[in-house]
Amino acid sequence: MQAHQVAKSAFSMPLSSPAYPRGPYRFINREFLIITYRTDPALLRELVPEPLQPAGDTAKFEFIRMPDSTGFGDYTESGQVVPVTYKGKPGTYQVAMFLDDEAPLAGGREIWGFPKKLAKPRLIVESDTLLGTLDYGSVRVATGTMGYKHQALDSEQVRKSLLAANYLLKIIPDVDCTPRICELVTYNLEDVVVKGAWSGPAALELHAHALAPVARLPVLEVLSSVHLVSDLTLGLGKVVHDYLK
Repeated sequence: MQAHQVAKSAFSMPLSSPAYPRGPYRFINREFLIITYRTDPALLRELVPEPLQPAGDTAKFEFIRMPDSTGFGDYTESGQVVPVTYKGKPGTYQVAMFLDDEAPLAGGREIWGFPKKLAKPRLIVESDTLLGTLDYGSVRVATGTMGYKHQALDSEQVRKSLLAANYLLKIIPDVDCTPRICELVTYNLEDVVVKGAWSGPAALELHAHALAPVARLPVLEVLSSVHLVSDLTLGLGKVVHDYLK
């Protein structure tokens, strides 16, 4: 392969067998359990990188089932999200994400900078309860529960909430382990269709783990929960701040 062919064909590692196909990526029947809770605002300020600012004292913990996603297949994900502002405009910042599939793990980190690690999240219906769990190895680090479809929500209002800007800290090291890329990236969800949305009583437990430290944002009070099913496209990102310049 000639040098100009390498540059033309390269978009993912390894060159001879990319870990994922080119986007865009469409998700069908993507199911969320999102639990919003109050936490320690001082700890939020320590985790959220400038120029982002925490938008209060709340965090969100998500469990997401993705049974049909273009290029990525069938997988489950879990993550911790902080409501923030950027130049006065509301958005969310992804603190940590955990999933069980190689292709979206590699693609999420390489393309956008999603903070993804390999783990074992799960989202199921257990009798009258929607149950989300996250295991890192054999250790349970998060458990979320919600009463199943207790109250229907306005699907259009929920759809609008999914259109807010999302922010990521993309870090790619150079060969000497210094940062070659260190950027604040933003992206949006596109072509969002909410097929149903519900609320109900909810509870959330987070447990300490050295390599999955979700409990560093402790649960002081559960404020709300949302269960929703949607179709959506994961939009590509753009850089809004370069920490190396």
